[in-house]
Amino acid sequence: MLDLKGLKCPLPVLKTRKALTRLSNGDRLTVLTTDPMAEIDIPHFCSENGHTLVEAERLDGGHRFVLTKGN
Repeated sequence: MLDLKGLKCPLPVLKTRKALTRLSNGDRLTVLTTDPMAEIDIPHFCSENGHTLVEAERLDGGHRFVLTKGN
């Protein structure tokens, strides 16, 4: 799990990208954020970089994303 609560754009996407480099293709990563822009940025990042957004959930004060690493 990657807890990025309190970080503002563009840090959630940058730190998610870095965390994914340490994973193998097909591995899952759960990302927690409080930045409102993450609701747009994380799905866009996934689609642009070949990763799969498995789940996106709004939480009180933030979001939870589950990603599967692609190529």
